[in-house]
Amino acid sequence: MSTVVLKFGGSSVADNIKLNVVAQKIIDFKEKGNNVVVVVSAQGKTTDKLIKEASELSAIPDEREMDMLLSTGEQITASKLSILLNRKGYKSISLTGWQAGIKTNSIYKNAKIEQIYPKRIKKELDNGKIVIVAGFQGIDENQNITTLGRGGSDTTAVALEAAINADKCYIFSDVDGIYSADPNIIKVAKKLNEVSFLEMQEIADSGAKVLHNRCIQIGEKFNLNIIAESTFNGEKGTEICKKIESSEVKSIVKNTNLVLIQMKNKSNLHNQNSLNIYSELLKNNIIVENFKMIEQEEMQFRIQKSEQNKVEELLESHYPEYEIIQSDITKISVVGYGIIQDNKVLFKLINVLKKNNINVFDINLTQSKIEVITNNIENYVIEELHRNLIK
Repeated sequence: MSTVVLKFGGSSVADNIKLNVVAQKIIDFKEKGNNVVVVVSAQGKTTDKLIKEASELSAIPDEREMDMLLSTGEQITASKLSILLNRKGYKSISLTGWQAGIKTNSIYKNAKIEQIYPKRIKKELDNGKIVIVAGFQGIDENQNITTLGRGGSDTTAVALEAAINADKCYIFSDVDGIYSADPNIIKVAKKLNEVSFLEMQEIADSGAKVLHNRCIQIGEKFNLNIIAESTFNGEKGTEICKKIESSEVKSIVKNTNLVLIQMKNKSNLHNQNSLNIYSELLKNNIIVENFKMIEQEEMQFRIQKSEQNKVEELLESHYPEYEIIQSDITKISVVGYGIIQDNKVLFKLINVLKKNNINVFDINLTQSKIEVITNNIENYVIEELHRNLIK
């Protein structure tokens, strides 16, 4: 008997009507003779709502308590879906992340799965039940609830696929696959039939909200079958695989959720070693991009907007001798394995940016990505880049 893992995102389970659609999809897999494990996100904008309510109580809420709070959203979805399936005559049980045996490290808000003990899941499957697991969460060695970061339910699903040796993992959302750009803002975006793990990793790391970046790492490590499809239609989705067909641009990602932090020494006090500042950020579990020294008395780096209050408080309290300048920035990532070998891609990119008078701060190149940092870029420019760079 085959085993499949089905993951449903927040838009797929947003209300009771959509829960019924999801339930029928699960039933269809069950009726084909599969063992079925389901991973669910919180309904709709539940997580955003909880974050907003917490921020009204504290500008920098305690991170342990935030994980305690945010983990409830997925639990609500899991229990509702189980209630519905049982009512429809299909034996089902909902499990929290820790009941499902998901053990993590102790980094709140961005924990990593260290081990999964799937004994409970396998027992319930052997009893003929559909197992529904609350995504995005686990438990650390001190029995504290942890969460895996926004979009972490994808990682829960793929990690479970590996742990129970499932045959496939379907990531269901309101989009029918992985696109060459965000189809909600770029009309000419094209659906990809398949994309390599390497390219998908670059797309996710660039800020696209299609798949959680760590689920790609797990998928590549264990060579898993991952398919991204729509909950609401039967269209063939996108397969994430090891195969790389050709050196061409696969995707263009616009990320506006970044802040540039510049630190300038404003006094005659002893200058802090830049590595000390970097280490302090890392100790506080702050993900830093592109940390660099501009000159002896000045440094800069990029952070996620969600960390802005935390970083501001940390720097002002620990490094008062520095003037802190914060600026919203936009990152454009052009992704495709081997594109660095093709100068035509870079020339076309630069020409479009010059034509539209885009003020570029920085350009970084890797084997499979060209990254441009600017203060702002309108969607019509992304659309023009798409027409010029993607076949």
